[in-house]
Amino acid sequence: MVNYNEAIIIEQLRNKATQREAFSQIVNHYTKQLYQQVRHLVLDHDQTNDILQNTFIKAWLNIDYFRGDAKLSTWLYKIALNESLIFLKKENRTTSLDEGDGQYLTQLKSDSYFSGDQAQIQLQKAIHQLPSKQRIVFNLKYYQEMKYEAMSEITGTTVGALKASYHHAVLKIKKHLESLN
Repeated sequence: MVNYNEAIIIEQLRNKATQREAFSQIVNHYTKQLYQQVRHLVLDHDQTNDILQNTFIKAWLNIDYFRGDAKLSTWLYKIALNESLIFLKKENRTTSLDEGDGQYLTQLKSDSYFSGDQAQIQLQKAIHQLPSKQRIVFNLKYYQEMKYEAMSEITGTTVGALKASYHHAVLKIKKHLESLN
């Protein structure tokens, strides 16, 4: 495995002779992280892979426009988030999940890549009921352990607003889980 050094990768991206190899290293380095980010928003493995593929295609097509003002990870997370939101909007899933919508739980339980128990299913259901902004912030903070400053760069939202969104998301999830007892 080649050691990943972002400064060297960015330098290689600017050179047409080394651009493909550098981008290949980016894909290898960020696939797992981006997969997890998208998966928590979309939930379906195959759809997540499609979004991930679209993310890397968009990144490749726009690599010459990457100025290096932000980290590559921030840039890629932003593309992945936008691709996820486009997908969710097309699927009409940016609004909260209706209680009567059993399709979501059936899909989640039948997904061979989901290995959660009943508690995990309830947590995913609670997360999926959040408004899309809160769901995104919760997933980035809870699952990706992303700092608010990085989230701010990705989402274009102030740190204070992100903290408030996360706080409200946690309260709603807690209330949902407590209602099950």
